[in-house]
Amino acid sequence: MKTRRDNALSKAQTPKQAIALEQVPNIGKRIAGDFRLLGIRTPAALKGNDPYRLYAALCRKTHSRQDPCVLDTFMAAVSFMNGKGAKPWWEFTEQRKKNFHKLDKYFERRGKRNAIESSDVQDSQPAGWIA
Repeated sequence: MKTRRDNALSKAQTPKQAIALEQVPNIGKRIAGDFRLLGIRTPAALKGNDPYRLYAALCRKTHSRQDPCVLDTFMAAVSFMNGKGAKPWWEFTEQRKKNFHKLDKYFERRGKRNAIESSDVQDSQPAGWIA
């Protein structure tokens, strides 16, 4: 008997093997959908991206502050596509916690802690919000 897992795309062992976003380790349907919302259609498009900027862009596009674990997952996916090997998303939590205050400052400058106003949704990245 086939299970749902049998029908799933296999996870790539190397960046070159990743054809679909869901083949990138740690990426499922929901996170792949978030990347597509940001205009990222292929795993190769993740290479060289700043996961903090992707996270902030997702918050703007969805008009809400996303769970910080989404950022951990973005960090894991970008790291993998940059050739640093597959690691579980939670291995990026400590690094995210060290740097998340930069995003807090970004959100606070806009006068909101838990939501992003629709006027903040824009295609360009804010300049200088993160080192």
